[in-house]
Amino acid sequence: MDTSEHSLRTLFAQLGLENNEQAMAQFIRQHKLSPGTAIQDAPFWNQAQASFLRESLKQDAEWCEVIDELNTLMH
Repeated sequence: MDTSEHSLRTLFAQLGLENNEQAMAQFIRQHKLSPGTAIQDAPFWNQAQASFLRESLKQDAEWCEVIDELNTLMH
């Protein structure tokens, strides 16, 4: 069982992105999603990142809540 903290900071780390406050805010500003674009289908993810997001959402994994939070921030 995964008992690690699931936060925006740990999601960014899981995706291989810088996860300090400034880097996260900059990433979100630079990667705004257009209405109707699902976060997992955004063109800027590499294959591994998109697969992680897609599988987490599909399996309703513990990451879903944080992925939804990031999705909201990016729209």
